[in-house]
Amino acid sequence: MVLPALIIFGIFFIIPVIRTALLSLTDQSNHSRETSFIGLENYAEALTNPQIVAGIQHSLIYAIAVVVLQNLLALPVALLLHSKIPFRGAFRTIFFGPAVLSVLVVGYLWSYVFSSNDYGLLNTVLRGVGLANVNWLGDPNLALGSIIATQVWQWFGYQMVIYLAALQTINPDLYEAAALDGAGRWKSFCSVTLPGLIPAFQITVVTGLISGLKVFDIVISMTNGGPGYATETVLTLMYRKFSEGNYGLAASFGILFLLVSLLIGSLLLRVFRRLETRFS
Repeated sequence: MVLPALIIFGIFFIIPVIRTALLSLTDQSNHSRETSFIGLENYAEALTNPQIVAGIQHSLIYAIAVVVLQNLLALPVALLLHSKIPFRGAFRTIFFGPAVLSVLVVGYLWSYVFSSNDYGLLNTVLRGVGLANVNWLGDPNLALGSIIATQVWQWFGYQMVIYLAALQTINPDLYEAAALDGAGRWKSFCSVTLPGLIPAFQITVVTGLISGLKVFDIVISMTNGGPGYATETVLTLMYRKFSEGNYGLAASFGILFLLVSLLIGSLLLRVFRRLETRFS
């Protein structure tokens, strides 16, 4: 019964990965009809080229910043909406709403909000209070942070829903037992709520980091990697190298990204497994 799934997995994942790995060891491009085996030269260039190294750094900064900020925002909101407050169902829907939008739609929407032209919504507000325009997407020091802000806005509601689901699985009797032992709200949160949220933390952190590392569409729609190379990421550079016809070099990006994702994922799963064992 497992065979059909294994066949599909092999055709659509294992075989493409093997072919990509073999391609990354060649100098195949549309600039030459001949293809030669060059070993690890593409990987050496990928790890030493300043533009490529900057793209790797931007991907890491983006992934870490988005995960940290989303969780810092999603968890308090989930705790608030888990309590019995008026209209909590409506608030849940409002906060989750951006997560169902297309990333490209969000990118074009926020490009308008951040625009440095006269019609830019954020700069219009700044001018209204007597401040000068800010070139949010044209300043190399602000562009990546602006993109990060849009993705925190779009996806923190998704993380919030995960935390809400986890909060509903915590046995209320545990809070009663903690109260009988004299634990206050903070003690109950640390001894009952946080251990119960470890599986949710695992989901949000692991999936958030991996999806953050492969950020592509929001960058293309908002800055196209600019200004200069200030917002280039691993996948936008890989896309450009494929578009330029440097197939071997682009393939090495893909393999490096796969290895880094597997390494980060395995390390995080090991950490959360130890945490679960500690609090179980």
